[in-house]
Amino acid sequence: MHAPPWLVPTAAYIHVPFCAHHCGYCDFAVAVGQDERIDAYLDALEIELAGLNEPQPMETLFFGGGTPTYLPHRALERLLKITLRWLPLRDGHEFSVEANPSGLDAEKIALLADFGVNRLSLGVQSFEPTLLRVLERDHEPDDVRRVLEFIRPRVGNVSIDLIFGVPGQTAGQWHNDLARGLALEPNHIASYGLTYEKGTRLWKQRERGDVLALDEDSEHTFYLRVMETLEGAGFEHYEISNFARPGFRCRHNQVYWANHAYHGFGVGAARYVQGVRELNTRDVRTYIQRLKSGRAPTFQSERLEPRERAMETIAVQLRRADGVNREEFRTQTGFTLEELVGPALRELEEQGLVRDHGTGITLTRKGKCLADAVVMKLMR
Repeated sequence: MHAPPWLVPTAAYIHVPFCAHHCGYCDFAVAVGQDERIDAYLDALEIELAGLNEPQPMETLFFGGGTPTYLPHRALERLLKITLRWLPLRDGHEFSVEANPSGLDAEKIALLADFGVNRLSLGVQSFEPTLLRVLERDHEPDDVRRVLEFIRPRVGNVSIDLIFGVPGQTAGQWHNDLARGLALEPNHIASYGLTYEKGTRLWKQRERGDVLALDEDSEHTFYLRVMETLEGAGFEHYEISNFARPGFRCRHNQVYWANHAYHGFGVGAARYVQGVRELNTRDVRTYIQRLKSGRAPTFQSERLEPRERAMETIAVQLRRADGVNREEFRTQTGFTLEELVGPALRELEEQGLVRDHGTGITLTRKGKCLADAVVMKLMR
């Protein structure tokens, strides 16, 4: 009998913090100007992976960052080898790697493809030069089409990221970004509203008044536009911020949104195994030192109580177009939706934010626009 997927992982995330530049809006664990630590970092990562004691076959792998493809060819090859030594891929796998349009060449693409990478996620963000500068991106709009020319022959499944709500962004610019994104014919588009994470350079700029955040009405309009445009182009809106052509949903990210188990390795990586959530240190030097001295890189660990875990499952599953299936939810958590959120659910349904299908619940279009507020209401 197989262990349930919410306890034992079949998905793994590897964090590669190295990057050419730390963009002002980015809140991930990023290492800039620390290239001399790349080899030591890979040594430490290999030690952490060896903690598995034996290879564990995975259905999905995801390299995120930072910029995994920023690594020099030799280091990238070593990263792939040590990862697949401990996390071999099952037949029919999905292996995703995040990449920036700049600094990507045909040689690195060939290397990734040779090791089984079959999905690339490109951090495009915008096709407007002025907005790329606001976001501190280091590529030009034309770079995207150029890199796709040598990506597609080797890695056919391509996703692009686009950001709306950038300071100074107009409705016309957002329309243009969506049109240019669709013209590239990606299989998947992730469209995020810009967030001002506390402590980031962009957050500090807003606090000082150096940049002016877009108002909520404009962001709401932009979000409606992306839904209408991408759905009209045949994309499936399968998660709040994610759109895919039929058959091209990101299988790895669906593990997170199902609240299933997953491995996480590297600086700042999170994992969820056997009901325990853990988070690694976000400091590269500390990560390396801890592992080389035989200590765990974990700095935060918690085991959620069953009720907390069930409430969290509602919160993440409701982000999906599939929503929360009553029978599957009870099997996964041991609770029914009614005993946890019955009254709040009925109120949200009356407000037109949630739809009850009998077999489960989903967000309405209005609910998708107010998803955070809906979840907060349910969590009370």
